[in-house]
Amino acid sequence: MHAYAAEDPVFKAMNAYGQRETDGALGDFCVQCHAPVALAEGATFDGQNLDDVSPPLRGVTCTACHQIDSVEEPHNNATTWIPDAWFRGALDRPMPSPAHGHQKSVLHDRDGLASSALCGSCHDVVTTSGVRLERTYLEWSHSQYSEAEVDLQQTCGSCHMPGRDGKAAEVPGAPERRIHSHAMPGVDVALTDFPEAETQRALVQDALDSTVWVQLDVFDYGAGTGITVALDNIAAGHGFPSGAAHDRRAWVEVVARDASDAVIWSSGTVEDGEPLRSVIAREPDLWWLGDWARKEDGSDAHVFWEVAYVEAATLVAPSRFPPDDPRYEEAHVRRTWDLEGLSPARVDVAIHIRPIGLEVLDLLIASGDLDPVYRERMPTFTLEGSRTTWTAESEEAERE
Repeated sequence: MHAYAAEDPVFKAMNAYGQRETDGALGDFCVQCHAPVALAEGATFDGQNLDDVSPPLRGVTCTACHQIDSVEEPHNNATTWIPDAWFRGALDRPMPSPAHGHQKSVLHDRDGLASSALCGSCHDVVTTSGVRLERTYLEWSHSQYSEAEVDLQQTCGSCHMPGRDGKAAEVPGAPERRIHSHAMPGVDVALTDFPEAETQRALVQDALDSTVWVQLDVFDYGAGTGITVALDNIAAGHGFPSGAAHDRRAWVEVVARDASDAVIWSSGTVEDGEPLRSVIAREPDLWWLGDWARKEDGSDAHVFWEVAYVEAATLVAPSRFPPDDPRYEEAHVRRTWDLEGLSPARVDVAIHIRPIGLEVLDLLIASGDLDPVYRERMPTFTLEGSRTTWTAESEEAERE
């Protein structure tokens, strides 16, 4: 997806829309992370000509990361990039290469905590008005994984760049090393015909499946039935969802059925092609996860340059901080629904997520910046590990 960063039609549409709506004031805000080499080399200034930029300069290239020499601030690509003959990496004794030299760099060693700051330099975004719009690195830094203890420490690369033993280069004398995948799955996927798109989608699904732990409790309180669902973010080293959480759409679906398998009550059942916000409007008790972006007057902010603040409703990453520590956040969250006299025979729960909300795409389609075909290609992932079922029959058996 790094290679895809400047190819993504949603990114290009959002940038084009933003440049027009702000009369060009958006400037290089987006391309500083989506096409940093093209920007540094003067091939683009605002990203509106990316289709004409030489492919080796587009997106987040190898040099975009491996020639970063320092991180000044962990957001908005506040880094020192030196396009010299040296690539920074984790190896102490690499084989000589005619392509480039090598410098050992703690920023590029996924086993060290400093490497997460390199990722955070682009994966945290602060707007010109000071809003912390994307906070993946900040979320990680408040988690137990940022603690410098061997049994807890997990860097960004620990999860997103799994390792295996093998040869990094197909040349005579190349030694066996620990090499790492650069697929870096998260939640976003390619919507165009792009190399390895299906493989990437499968990796995203695999990463999502084990992210959130669900506990389901169905109980009779005399006058009716209650359903309590508890969620824990057990596998993401940051919030869930994270990144552009104001544009992502994640929610909990709860469905109750009677003995004939007919649905008698539900929350969070969203049809294919249906925007989540439309469902929330008619179903206020729907449990959604993410950020709700607001303008200064409290109304909805549909584009990031209008955001004055966000109301966060994400699942935080696990932490071991005591409640009196400023970094402490409650990780175990729950919601209860009252079925008001109904007695289900079965209750099913699942968590779904769309990388980008259909409402966002509809805005870009209406503005003429995005082809409607990409709306149809936006997937809805179901976290398979979140699927949980309760049955009256199993409840009765447990009592016996």
